[in-house]
Amino acid sequence: MTNNTASNLTLEDVNRIIQMAWEDRTTFEAIFLQFGLQEKEVIALMRREMKRSSFEMWRERVTGRATKHAKLRQPAKYRFKSSNQKY
Repeated sequence: MTNNTASNLTLEDVNRIIQMAWEDRTTFEAIFLQFGLQEKEVIALMRREMKRSSFEMWRERVTGRATKHAKLRQPAKYRFKSSNQKY
């Protein structure tokens, strides 16, 4: 993991990352901005923290999904973001 970021995560952070990774519209870039984890680090965290069957289901679900990558999203897919929202 880069910069020991993953080793500095609290249990609350890990739970939030897992929740964000399962959400269809939360990009890996958003996880990086908030927690400093690259996509490959999120995948490693998910593999480590989840049951094997749950991890495999998640990987199948996100593999090739355009909504998980900001560069692949269509502009019409963007949602309103409040000025109070951090990311």
